Amino acid sequence: MLRFFSPSYISTGFVAVLVGYAGAGAIVFQAANAAGATPEQISSWLWAVGIGMGISSIGLTLFYRQPILIAWSTPGAALLATSLPGVPMGDAIGAFIFSSVLLTLCGVTGLFEKIMAFVPQSLASALLAAVLLRFGLDAFVALEADVLMVGAMVVAFLAAKQFMPRYVIPLTLLTGVVIAFAGGQISSIEADFTLTRPIFVMPSFDIPTLIGVGIPLFIVTMASQNVPGIAALRAHGYMAPASPLIGWSGFTGILLAPFGGFAFNLAAITAALCMSPDVHPNPAKRYPAVLWASFFYIMAGLFGAAIAALFIAFPAPLVMAIAGLALLSTIANSLESALKDESERDAAILTFAVTASGMTLLSVGAPFWGLVIGMCAYLFKKHLTSSRNS
Repeated sequence: MLRFFSPSYISTGFVAVLVGYAGAGAIVFQAANAAGATPEQISSWLWAVGIGMGISSIGLTLFYRQPILIAWSTPGAALLATSLPGVPMGDAIGAFIFSSVLLTLCGVTGLFEKIMAFVPQSLASALLAAVLLRFGLDAFVALEADVLMVGAMVVAFLAAKQFMPRYVIPLTLLTGVVIAFAGGQISSIEADFTLTRPIFVMPSFDIPTLIGVGIPLFIVTMASQNVPGIAALRAHGYMAPASPLIGWSGFTGILLAPFGGFAFNLAAITAALCMSPDVHPNPAKRYPAVLWASFFYIMAGLFGAAIAALFIAFPAPLVMAIAGLALLSTIANSLESALKDESERDAAILTFAVTASGMTLLSVGAPFWGLVIGMCAYLFKKHLTSSRNS
């Protein structure tokens, strides 16, 4: 029981939520504002996503004893920020429910798992490495903004790796927090820490809104979130069935959409933090990090904007540095897995390059196209090889 309170589990869970809120929390605010939400409704949105992510992550993680983290759809929130202006709140909620129903059907029918079963491990690893690459690079881009703080964090990271590998993340984070606090870089927080009250909005189903908002929200959530999320699990050797994970995240959205829970999906970047070897050398003992992340998510939901303000108070270079440094091991392991099979190397590097490019085609993000192009290369070479051997 005492191992559950290990600093590596607690700090990793905290960092995962910190990265989520500090990196994308503002987009949720923008999406809610675009829908014409009142301040009370914006708090309700934060309540819905926090409670939804926390409870569903706890349930799935305990059931499978694997680090399964549910997150909000960041590209989905960005899509809503541009597509919801002028859309009545009831119609927006109806689109959220419609999108979540489609996600649930993908899980219940097993369609998504059948598709992902064809994806080789090398391509899944390449996809994950590319998705995480930007965060690894940003750790050193942050040096431009704050050489002292980020430099000290890099030194702490390297030293802890050698002498205290179990405590790499907490020691690196603590180093950054101490220096930021000493330099007055952590913003003061003026927020009312009262429990958030969820606000129910009756959904209405407008056909143009369902088509123009609901279907794109479903597509970007599946292509840009759930595909990398499954890739993260598979790249770390976790084989929980994909269909129930997708189905439950979609069902969570159906339940919480009337309160502002616009879309739930498998996490990739924050989940990778909880799957890192730095959390625990034994992959079977890393899942408590997700339970701590879930606890912090629930707290963020219960106290709404106040807790979001707490996370956002951390300076951006600190968040960039801790996220990037914490993900370096996962990036390295994923690249090794992606490139070790010479027969699949061309397809894997194509998957990596296209995904890392950040391209968007037909309003669908790079992870989807990276997987499509990589699979085409893989199947083409497999066909040529079988033809030569026959």
